[in-house]
Amino acid sequence: MNTILWFRNDLRIEDNPALNQAVKRGASRALFISTPKQWEEHDLAPIQADLIERHLNQLAAQLQHYGMTLVHLKAQNYRDQVTLLNEYCQSHGINTVYANQELELNEQQRDQQLKEYGLELVLFQSIAIAPLGTVLNKQGEMFKVFTPFKRAWLEGIKRQGIDVSPLPQAKHCYYEEDVTSQKNSSKVSDDFELHTSSDRVELDYPKSDSSRWPLSDIVSQQVVPHFMAEKLHLYSQQRDFPAIKGTSGLSPYLAIGAISARAIANQLITQSPELLEDTSHPHFTWLNELIWRDFYKHLLFHYPNLIKGDNFQEKYRHYTWPNNPDYFRAWCEGKTGYPIVDAAMRQLVRTGWMHNRLRMIVASFLTKHLLVDWRWGERFFMQHLIDGDFSANNGGWQWAASTGCDAQPYFRIFNPITQSEKFDPNGKFIRKYLKELESVPDKHIHFPHQYLASAERTETYWPPIVDHKQARLTALDFYKTNVIS
Repeated sequence: MNTILWFRNDLRIEDNPALNQAVKRGASRALFISTPKQWEEHDLAPIQADLIERHLNQLAAQLQHYGMTLVHLKAQNYRDQVTLLNEYCQSHGINTVYANQELELNEQQRDQQLKEYGLELVLFQSIAIAPLGTVLNKQGEMFKVFTPFKRAWLEGIKRQGIDVSPLPQAKHCYYEEDVTSQKNSSKVSDDFELHTSSDRVELDYPKSDSSRWPLSDIVSQQVVPHFMAEKLHLYSQQRDFPAIKGTSGLSPYLAIGAISARAIANQLITQSPELLEDTSHPHFTWLNELIWRDFYKHLLFHYPNLIKGDNFQEKYRHYTWPNNPDYFRAWCEGKTGYPIVDAAMRQLVRTGWMHNRLRMIVASFLTKHLLVDWRWGERFFMQHLIDGDFSANNGGWQWAASTGCDAQPYFRIFNPITQSEKFDPNGKFIRKYLKELESVPDKHIHFPHQYLASAERTETYWPPIVDHKQARLTALDFYKTNVIS
């Protein structure tokens, strides 16, 4: 054996080109190298770490059908990861490593360092639906507006289709001798521990329970078919209402690579090929969300410094946010006095997930009502989200703050009260997370302060942290003074 497979952010069997090639080359081992210090620096949420751990153990069992053993190596950061992988390959006579490309800057630098050791690192692209670097304008550059990107994306898919890697041929065998030989040596060196697929993979990182999210095999076999058959036709009508389970719920699996965006898009287009021609089709709204995901992946590919916290738009790079820490704390704790904002933030902290419409509302509120730097919110999201994904999270926050690529204009400021009235009209979602407002009538639920102030009321709720009208004027003045001029 002189080849090995390296799993990173691609914890799946389906549409995994690196796995497919490794099986063809007869690889009998696959690696996963955990890096808890690096994860901490990257704000990996404990609930996402738990989801990763569960999928690693699922993956270990699945790999047995391909005659492969999953080996878990423990490093601390990417620097140690490079040293460990090189040492492991030298000690096992491995000269070729197959892996799927990762997009972020630290990961790219790590891969380059590994190549400098002399190992052949063969990378495959499976991050985006349309291959990175292929959706370009007439000048050969990345689009800076989503709509023309979408048109070019659709044209490219019509011409070339979606390159989904086939499942490798299963061997239905398991090499016990590999496990035995690995058990006889529990260390690669004095600094790094080795675990095999005969043991349960356990990540040395804080974790919180993700069990309400089923494993990806159940999602692929049951959830996705049910969504496409029963919910997809209503997606465009229901996706903005947080009290309705109208979205696919696939984002946590896409974020850790447990499900392939290419496979999902291919399944959707195969089912409804007219989507490539008819953007008014009800099913296109879901495809459009997948294209937005691709847009932010391609954007990060062309502008890697986004990982460093740069504002995409040059004119926003030299101003300072007021950053009131008390405002930020109230926002984090769901104590702003605006029910839709507070309920959304409590959903995030309690469950590790937040509905997409609510993400836009709370991001707009933090950046434009409270004038807190979008990077503070971006980091808080990553620290709590089960579907934390840098490109999508960064793109969404910069969109809300008006600093990003094709972002909403600075003068577009969501009114949290009217957003609440429109997307949670009966207050069902609010009441689920704000028990203190359970008995408030529908017509008062979106801003209950005057109702609660009446003499006969005993409920208590946080006073509004800012006045919406005044906060809007302050935000407009802030942007005009510090940016536009």
